[in-house]
Amino acid sequence: MKKKAVELLKNKTKTVPILSFPATQLLSISVKELILSADMQVKGMQAIAEKCNVGASLNMMDLSVEAEAFGARIRFYDDDIPAVEKGIIDDIADAQSITVPEIGAGRTSICIEGIKKAKEIITDIPVFCGVIGPYSLAGRLFDMTELMMECFDSPDEVKILLSKATEFIIKYIKAFKEAGADGVIMAEPAAGLLSPALAEEFSMPFVNEIFGEINSDDFIVCYHNCGNAAGDMLEMISGLNADIIHLGNAINLKKALEVLPYDKIVMGNVNPVLFRTGTPDDIKTDVKRVFDECSMYENFMISTGCDVPAASKWENINAYFEKINALY
Repeated sequence: MKKKAVELLKNKTKTVPILSFPATQLLSISVKELILSADMQVKGMQAIAEKCNVGASLNMMDLSVEAEAFGARIRFYDDDIPAVEKGIIDDIADAQSITVPEIGAGRTSICIEGIKKAKEIITDIPVFCGVIGPYSLAGRLFDMTELMMECFDSPDEVKILLSKATEFIIKYIKAFKEAGADGVIMAEPAAGLLSPALAEEFSMPFVNEIFGEINSDDFIVCYHNCGNAAGDMLEMISGLNADIIHLGNAINLKKALEVLPYDKIVMGNVNPVLFRTGTPDDIKTDVKRVFDECSMYENFMISTGCDVPAASKWENINAYFEKINALY
């Protein structure tokens, strides 16, 4: 296990939830203002790091950034994360004509600048960047439902699209590394919609290619999958060259810990929806559930199952950290 991973695991009260967008409430700004400004992203990361007992600082987990860089049309919201409104191709045959963008296209330059500035301010904990996974990006560049069908009908063309997505993601993560990022969280939720056989062919090889290109002794690699079928992919996930496996609340985390390698940190999977819709007691109950099921595993660290919604109640976020501190 890498030195930085060992350091993370040493203090399990310093949890690493996927917690970024509720910073908008601390800064009294909109989500749109946050994602369009490197300075605001840094202030948000700093505010979370100062207020919460976190083991790492995460930039914005905005899975529309990479698709926008390719030219996808994005819909922005004041109070929610952006969404891809339309991809860049209507026919999978057009994948061959796609040009892989340069780093700096769209909002990638904002995110990279945010990481660079955050590293200058946040010096006591690691700073992680967030990127989308290759299959999830391909679905946003084309169409998620159509992409799944074309895995059967036009597999070669799908792999062309995936190769171009992979090429860009590698360049993007390398740019984050050059900016000083200590690690990356790659979110590949769309792969969790696939059957194990399809995931093995159309997601895992490309994820492995990315991890092989960007992995190094001083850089933490985290694979996140919150898809419903991720539990059926555990054998494949075990083989990934990742330091952290981060799983969603649709998955039985105890069963995952029984399968996943002991030398990988396994994180999850408090229900993120409860932060917005529940009460502090609901959060504390779910934290205890996950703790009771998984805390006997030394490589387990509690976390959220996915991104904490921007409109979450801060009393619920505070309850999450309070309960973890009490349990440990």
